[in-house]
Amino acid sequence: MNEGVDQAALDALYDNRARVPEHGQIFERWAAASARAREGLPGVALDLAYGPTAGQRLDVFPADDDGAPVLFFIHGGWWRSLDKSQHSFVAPAFVQGGATVVVPNYDLCPTVSIGEIAAQMARALAWTWREVARYGGDRRRILVVGHSAGAHLATLMLACDWARVDPDLPADLVRRSVGLSGVYDLAPVSRVGFLRDDLKLGDEDVARWSPVCRPAPKGRHAAFVGGDESSAFLDQNRALAQAWGTRAVPVCETLPGVNHFTIVDELAEPGTRAQSLVFEWLDEV
Repeated sequence: MNEGVDQAALDALYDNRARVPEHGQIFERWAAASARAREGLPGVALDLAYGPTAGQRLDVFPADDDGAPVLFFIHGGWWRSLDKSQHSFVAPAFVQGGATVVVPNYDLCPTVSIGEIAAQMARALAWTWREVARYGGDRRRILVVGHSAGAHLATLMLACDWARVDPDLPADLVRRSVGLSGVYDLAPVSRVGFLRDDLKLGDEDVARWSPVCRPAPKGRHAAFVGGDESSAFLDQNRALAQAWGTRAVPVCETLPGVNHFTIVDELAEPGTRAQSLVFEWLDEV
């Protein structure tokens, strides 16, 4: 993927902030909507510890009724930036639709590796499986949704060997996941100049942590990408479907008119394809 592309062109393909000059205003809008969500939803539990470090905290937005499906949302930011507090805005639509929403943070590169971040997400999901009933959630019905680097992590959770995390955890803890603008092949990412020093991805890391290099999991993943994104992200979306096949990736779609950041807004907007699919899969998990 992206073989033969010179360094400047490769960097431009993956530099989403340069491609979307208004990203700062988008982030401000997310932050304002997220503050309103935290203030307006009842029973919100913030900064709950699922691990020992400062980054290992999560927020829970409880459903009104017990036995609700659980939406576990992982934010993006190239594994090195952004925060759960900017993404609370995804919760209201799903809480109002009958789901409990969990939004975790994680420690960031270069302080930790991508492998450690994946381990933290497994730890956060193990916490969710053990504790979410206190917040109205049904631990047997967890759907993982992620954006960008978060979509990469979501697919790793779908493919996770949960017995290696904890023998008490069920093998099918995660049966479905949804990715928005996912990064599924780390080979080209390892060569991106502005990411290289922070991510420190060697060949072994690429092979180990690229979902496209793993066998297709038993569960299912829906892969969405924005129609206004670079060819690199369109390629990333197709690459996972090609690697895992249509059984594991039954949904591989391009959403017209959205870019790498506004694709996240699709979760909060009623009637969008992404939100509708997430509600459909929440009903089925």
